[in-house]
Amino acid sequence: MAIKKANTAMPSRLAIDIPVLPETALGHALQLVDLLRTANMLAGLRHGTQAPRIGWRLTDAQGRPLPIADGPLQPCARAGAFEGPATALFIAPLHCPDIPAIRLAVERHPALARRIGVAVDQGLRICTQGSGAWLAARSGRLDGRRVALPWYYIGGFGRDFPGIAIATEQDFHEDGPWLSAALSTGMVNMATTLVQQALGPALAQALRSVLQPDPERGRAALEALQAQHIPSTRDSTLARAIAWMEQRLDQPYQLDAVAAAAAVSPRTLLRHFREELGHSPLDHLHGLRCARARVLLEITLESIPTIAQACGYADPAAFRRIFTRHTGLSPTAYRQRHTLRAPRRRWRVEAAPSMDAVLAALRSTMKK
Repeated sequence: MAIKKANTAMPSRLAIDIPVLPETALGHALQLVDLLRTANMLAGLRHGTQAPRIGWRLTDAQGRPLPIADGPLQPCARAGAFEGPATALFIAPLHCPDIPAIRLAVERHPALARRIGVAVDQGLRICTQGSGAWLAARSGRLDGRRVALPWYYIGGFGRDFPGIAIATEQDFHEDGPWLSAALSTGMVNMATTLVQQALGPALAQALRSVLQPDPERGRAALEALQAQHIPSTRDSTLARAIAWMEQRLDQPYQLDAVAAAAAVSPRTLLRHFREELGHSPLDHLHGLRCARARVLLEITLESIPTIAQACGYADPAAFRRIFTRHTGLSPTAYRQRHTLRAPRRRWRVEAAPSMDAVLAALRSTMKK
């Protein structure tokens, strides 16, 4: 069960809109999203819930956020959600077989070209990969700039936009507001450049270390492992506390006992939970108990008071209140929506037939 956390994260330092067209090569757009998610994860590991972050959202050509239903895209969309205007645009490559098809696609989306032009006038960063540069150039606001392109696009792009120079020996190029990657291999440089501008050089270097191959570090790590200089990762304070609570969900909550199990003081334990998870140990325990309650409501026919007691709540009313706060549904409503068992009265009626009934059915079949 996802535990609700206090909304204490800092607002986005960089907010990127990613227009998605029918011709957009979506995988390349999601490549940037994954790189930015990694950057946010590194920031969180270093600074906890107070870490600065980068936001992103998928939009249509006019800039309206795309509705993301339940599915594999929802977690990455939710992770980057931000409110207010964007500070950058990323134009992914177009999934087109040739340059004439790219030109036709660009002509089908004049609204996006105008939007890019307005963004340049407003001082936003424009990021492109591959053929996405056609849409950026079509805005008419990037003449005099230089762009990185795959070699097979250089001739057509140069004829269409003679006022834009081409960085022929670079996979990534930054020229004022325009960041361009020729191929997907240049996206790491684009992401680290954005991270350095938004989150600072230390996090940019950390991201570069994580994303770029480093044979020398790999050999050093292997040698250290073989020499037994790298010990096993120790359990953290949070891991010890959470494991202790998971084994005692039906027992009364005592902060001192949880802190003792984690080998820290109660004040230190509270600080660890607040800084790393954004809530208290008791809030976390409520989440664990509600996760157990959800399972019991789904697969058993036990009464609400019995389930409340099995989850550590002597007062059914308190259990109903806490369960509703964590799931958005009362225990009864949750059971009606998610139960995996038939109602008890039907379950009893639909019990397995007796042997006499089975024999009677067989005799009837044989007579026919």
